[in-house]
Amino acid sequence: MVLDVTRRTLDFPKGEANSGGDLSKKAGHAIVEALDKEAQRKLEVIQSLLEPCDRTTYGDELRDTAQKLGCSVRTVQRLVKRWEIDGVAALVSSGRSDQGKHHISEFWQSFIVKTYEAGNKGSKRMKPKQVAVRVQAKAREIGDDQPPSYKTVLRVLKPIIERKEKAKSIRSPGWRGSTLSVKTRDGEGLGIEYSNHVWQCDHTPADVLLVDQYGEPVGRPWLTTVVDSYSRCVMGVKVGFDAPSSQVVALALRHAILPKKYGADYKLNCEWGTYGKPQHFYTDGGKDFRSSHIQRIGADLGFSCHLRDRPPEGGIVERVFRALNDQLFSTLPGYTGSNVQQRPKEADKEACLTLREIEHLIVRFICDNYNQTVDARMGDQTRFQRWEAGLPDVPDVIEERHLDMCLMKASRRTVQRGGYLQFENLMFRGEYLAGYAGETVSLRFDPDDITTVLVYRQEDKREVNGTDIREQKRLQALDL
Repeated sequence: MVLDVTRRTLDFPKGEANSGGDLSKKAGHAIVEALDKEAQRKLEVIQSLLEPCDRTTYGDELRDTAQKLGCSVRTVQRLVKRWEIDGVAALVSSGRSDQGKHHISEFWQSFIVKTYEAGNKGSKRMKPKQVAVRVQAKAREIGDDQPPSYKTVLRVLKPIIERKEKAKSIRSPGWRGSTLSVKTRDGEGLGIEYSNHVWQCDHTPADVLLVDQYGEPVGRPWLTTVVDSYSRCVMGVKVGFDAPSSQVVALALRHAILPKKYGADYKLNCEWGTYGKPQHFYTDGGKDFRSSHIQRIGADLGFSCHLRDRPPEGGIVERVFRALNDQLFSTLPGYTGSNVQQRPKEADKEACLTLREIEHLIVRFICDNYNQTVDARMGDQTRFQRWEAGLPDVPDVIEERHLDMCLMKASRRTVQRGGYLQFENLMFRGEYLAGYAGETVSLRFDPDDITTVLVYRQEDKREVNGTDIREQKRLQALDL
């Protein structure tokens, strides 16, 4: 039904119908397509007031109308007056005068929109929750203690998102479960809100047999991975024959924290661009993760260590192992499979890859495949895109020497006459170590490259590195 208020079906109150005014100016040619229930109820009670009656009866009807509408008599009188001027349009509820406007400063509106548009430029993808994280970080930077909330960010971005969704012509599924929470063994819930917030770590034996440099089988290597819970990006790995231990975990952490650079021999199409340090380190309850060594590393670098409440809480890092097994290891010679009883009979004979070669393949798979693939929970963001977009700010690059002190293996040796040290069938010599002949020193090294070691003296129950004492310098290995 269309009601044209320029031609009312109700009579004007006496004295109003021929007032000489221009009705079109009063009504503004407003046409109401339909009335809601509330407007229809108002129309019915106003119609009852317009019927001829004496003053006493009109007063009674006015009070009765006010009771029906749940308002004061004065409010009913004003409603009747508006109806006389605007017609049926006066009965339709209008929104607030500031409807559609955001009660935040132009600075924050501009920052939210620009951050979202920059984060979705080209192949990049950024979600509103990631914009909200950037807003909080910017607020801390400028000292604003009342920044826009996540809901406000959503309201500002809603028109932009709706325009994009309409232009796509198909519905975007978005990222389901944008707020992930994991539970610790202490009963604490860790809400994962941004990249580098919570990292997870675990070990597994790789399902592929390797050989040494002479082609002799040496068994299956251990694979330790560090995964960012927010983006599912693999942050770092450690591949080797050493059984799981706190030192292996430390080396995997070191790899995850440092920026990663690889030579042309790795044949990478994409860079491994992740780095930084977590706020929380979330693992299972193995003794390697419960060790005081890992706790000291966390205290030194500034992150908290937590143990998983139940095994299923580690699904994020387990998914990496499954992807490596299904998409990489199963295609390689020497693949054993995860079931010993179903191991291929020719696995031992086909094995031909060395530890160095499998490490190259794993790095290439992670850089060019896994981190560049869209996760089912992320919609249109690859894991690396989500990690990059989910950073509240640019991660700090930790000095490599600091990580050497905290994370690399340690061994104790006695300095021989002339400044020589023997370690792993190699003879090392330091120009300034001759003066410490007979003293016991600590060595720290990377087991993947023992041609270089770091030497530390014990002083006041602590290790003093080369930045404190000039004599502790890097030693180049001399093969015996």
